[in-house]
Amino acid sequence: MARKKAAASADRTAARKAEVRKTAAKNPAPKRRPLKTAGSKKKTAPAKRASLGGKTAGRARVAKSSRVSKAELDARKAVIATALKMSSSGLSPGRSGNVSVRWGKGMLITPSGMAYDDIKPTDIVFVDGDGSFSARAKKPSSEWRFHLSAYEARSDKGAIVHTHSLHAVVLACAHKPIPAFHYMVALAGGDHIPLIPYAPFGTQELADYVAEGIGEIDACLMANHGQIALGNTLAQALELASEVEILAEQYMKVLSLGLPRLLRRRQMQDVLERIKGYGQHAQETKKT
Repeated sequence: MARKKAAASADRTAARKAEVRKTAAKNPAPKRRPLKTAGSKKKTAPAKRASLGGKTAGRARVAKSSRVSKAELDARKAVIATALKMSSSGLSPGRSGNVSVRWGKGMLITPSGMAYDDIKPTDIVFVDGDGSFSARAKKPSSEWRFHLSAYEARSDKGAIVHTHSLHAVVLACAHKPIPAFHYMVALAGGDHIPLIPYAPFGTQELADYVAEGIGEIDACLMANHGQIALGNTLAQALELASEVEILAEQYMKVLSLGLPRLLRRRQMQDVLERIKGYGQHAQETKKT
């Protein structure tokens, strides 16, 4: 009797195993990934791409090392030095304003929201001509768009200074361009310093206005905002920004006495021709 029970139990066990094998054959288990061990090599994640202002950025510029050429390091230091001069001279109080220099197919520009005293050469951001920048870099100035647009519009210029200087801001907020009240207005390259329409900071709309405003002139006021000045070098751009601020202050004081007597177009054309042969500017013009 005991033998019969044992045989019956063995038969049932064999039947269950056969059923399990049959089910497993119909539903094979997914292959398991091998467990990572301490010695396993991790795959390097692809570099992130920066997407700016709705534009799909191009290939992110991620250097294999933190080293840059001496020329680029010097350019980064020059951007910082210019930003410090701009701030210490009162042209842009606090963290306002920004500075850039043309570099390769793009530019080197001050980072967003950093105090100028704290900026190091590695903090200066390279923004490529398509608006892309390294995912490892600092965030560039919020005004990077109009800097790129200005360089695209003016291939003859290599540096840009944007300031919130007091008197330029006052005129910009009053929506008053600077007319030919003084012959030094010609330093900006025209018979007046124009005012471009208002657009929110950091927008492509503002960038388009800037590109149009500086199409044939090296400086302009930005409505309810500030001023922008271009130069062949950072030193020239900063000097022009300083001249625009002086002219803005002088014009405001003249307005307090009444409407100024403006120079005629013919007179300003004469000044523009004379400036071409004035001092060091004449030598630089001949070289270019």
